Amino acid sequence: MKKVEAIVRHFKLEDVKSAITEVGIHGMTVTEVRGFGRQKGHKETYRGAEYIVDFMPKVKMEIVVGDADLDKLVEAIVRSARTGQVGDGKIFITNVDQVVRIRTGEQNDEAL
Repeated sequence: MKKVEAIVRHFKLEDVKSAITEVGIHGMTVTEVRGFGRQKGHKETYRGAEYIVDFMPKVKMEIVVGDADLDKLVEAIVRSARTGQVGDGKIFITNVDQVVRIRTGEQNDEAL
C-alpha cells in the first residue's frame, strides 16, 4: 500500500477530486496548508501598505491506495492539477505498512 500526498492549488481541488473518482479511487483527506518552493512569494497591497506574502496557500490531499492503483492515481492527479505554471505543486509517495478500519477491525487492503 502507498500513501500519496499531493499539494496542489486551491482552485484545482474539485478537478483532482473528479479525476480520481473517475479512475475508481474513493476517499481522501484534505487539509488547507501554506508553503513555498520555487514559486516563492509575491507582493500585495493592503490599505496602501505593500507587504510580501511568503507562504502561498495550497491544498494537501492524502490518499492511501493499494500498489495496483498507484500509477492511475498519480496520473489522474498530474493530469487534473497541472496548469503549466510554477507552483502547480508536488506529489509525495510513501509506503504504508498497515491500515486498520476502526469500525470493523478490517486490516490492510480490506480496510481501504
